[in-house]
Amino acid sequence: KRQEEAPIIQEAQVIDGTGKYLLPGLAEMHAHIPNPDQGEALIEETLFLYLAAGVTTIRGMLGHPRHLELREQVEKGSILGPRIYTSGPSINGNSAPDIETATAMVREQQEAGYDFLKLHPGIKLEVFDAIVATAKEVGIPYAGHVSREVGVRHAINSDYASIDHIDGYVEGLVPEEAGVDPEENGFFGINFTDLVDESLLPDLIKTTIEHDVWIVPTQCLAERWAGPVAVERVMSDPEMAYMSPETLERWRESKQNMLSNDQYDVEKTQRWIDLRRRMIKEMFDSNAGVLLGSDAPQVFNVPGFAIQHEIEMYVAAGLTPYEALVTGTVNPARYFQLGNSRGMIKEGYQADLILVEGNPLENISNLEKRTGVMIRGKWLSREELDQKLAAIAEKYAAAAGQ
Repeated sequence: KRQEEAPIIQEAQVIDGTGKYLLPGLAEMHAHIPNPDQGEALIEETLFLYLAAGVTTIRGMLGHPRHLELREQVEKGSILGPRIYTSGPSINGNSAPDIETATAMVREQQEAGYDFLKLHPGIKLEVFDAIVATAKEVGIPYAGHVSREVGVRHAINSDYASIDHIDGYVEGLVPEEAGVDPEENGFFGINFTDLVDESLLPDLIKTTIEHDVWIVPTQCLAERWAGPVAVERVMSDPEMAYMSPETLERWRESKQNMLSNDQYDVEKTQRWIDLRRRMIKEMFDSNAGVLLGSDAPQVFNVPGFAIQHEIEMYVAAGLTPYEALVTGTVNPARYFQLGNSRGMIKEGYQADLILVEGNPLENISNLEKRTGVMIRGKWLSREELDQKLAAIAEKYAAAAGQ
């Protein structure tokens, strides 16, 4: 009866989902978009790579005036890409060396229309406090790294929108009586791994929740770049075909330099990775806001495709596949205060969707078996995605052969 009463839309596109699984498009909450000096072609190619892997929303973490234009062009459909939220240019110890410069940057970026401020390391404590006061005054969120002078507890109490990379949390678990020098923390606290008192974590998470600070782990950056995994192992991932030979060589050299450093300790690095996994698990279980993010394109993190690695690492940390998917669907919608229009499959919600062959709730690797992606109601079939991906791979293969 309902079929008889339903209106017939003559020009509707029918997509056969028989035996397949539909889920909301994913959000990459620590993404990067190339700058114009790298070429418009690379910008559009990068945006496509996100979409091809099922990422329908990105939060750009190193903004540029061109990205404001891109945000509008993508929303209007004149450029194919995921929905864009973008920070302004980096605010760090060099770009904001004093209070006057820093507060001027905050006001300029808010007036320009950026979605949030990106904080990088090196910010002095008094400058940070001025940034926070000005940002709250003009109404723009701030997110990113935790400077060493600031420390994670002061950062949390200052109401970051998100702390990315779990930056500062390892240092925050080192008892004060250890008397460590914050400048000796190493890569996201790796040097302090064996000084950590994990009994301090529940209170740190409690404060994080009280101040509504979200966490973007970027765990695949930690494991694929800093971790002891062999260079050739990560270089062999199929998605490396979509990166330029120059980029791959930079990535290779960066990891080789890290692994060959006399100070590199394989066992300590693995303990640090395991610690971060336990932190992710406890944060999620405690109802802290965890957001899916990989820091792509960064070393061995290809735009879009890195999300598969990131989400698999959350499962390896102890989250169920459903919980891991929540970090890239429901949670980003809550973060952006769009829980009534995104993040779920529901009538009236935005048509940002992924169709896959296998059930990802049974095996998270089924997320890779995409038969198509929909962005703002536009369907991109597997055939169309594969055709464009093949063209990108062929271009870089030819460049490598020269």
